[in-house]
Amino acid sequence: MGGVYTTPKLDPIVMRDLPRDAAVRSIELIEEHDLVAWLYTDTVWYVQDPKGAHVDRESRTVGFGPEVTSDYSAYVAQTAKIVGVSDDLEAVAACEKKVQQELGDHVSAARSQPYYLDITHPAANKGSVVDFLSAVYLIPSSNIVTLGDMPNDVLMFKKSGMSIAMGNASKEVQAEANFVTASNEEEGFAQAIERFVLN
Repeated sequence: MGGVYTTPKLDPIVMRDLPRDAAVRSIELIEEHDLVAWLYTDTVWYVQDPKGAHVDRESRTVGFGPEVTSDYSAYVAQTAKIVGVSDDLEAVAACEKKVQQELGDHVSAARSQPYYLDITHPAANKGSVVDFLSAVYLIPSSNIVTLGDMPNDVLMFKKSGMSIAMGNASKEVQAEANFVTASNEEEGFAQAIERFVLN
């Protein structure tokens, strides 16, 4: 999400932590909407229930398991990302709107999956990743292509020269992209590269 940039050996080189007060309030809003909060620092992922919804899936995705704690207060001053988790998708969407309304000047809040609400530093989002890579590798952002399927991908669509939405993306996400490819179950990524990038 752009909150932490690391070397290939995972040594942090740039960190954009959430402001402490915004992190505390984000957790409160997550709990008020009956979501479960996860907290990430630069190198550690914390949960309160290791058997909670989607913990196993996230462990496989990020390649490591969480640390378990009953209290996040010791970590909120060094928080790179907070995730609100629930299978009540309407509650996740409602929480996203509330966090954006109340904390929009202090955080970036967007769903990375229908059941995940990612809350990061305002400059820690996928759009900022495009800016960062453009600056580090001296590639004009107009020469960068982005592909995505979730609402948090729209910020990188706006920063890149070409944006491609996956066919499984919502109509709202597709409307923000230059092109739409097939779904991820139909090799949409490969089709996008062949049709729009290499052609």
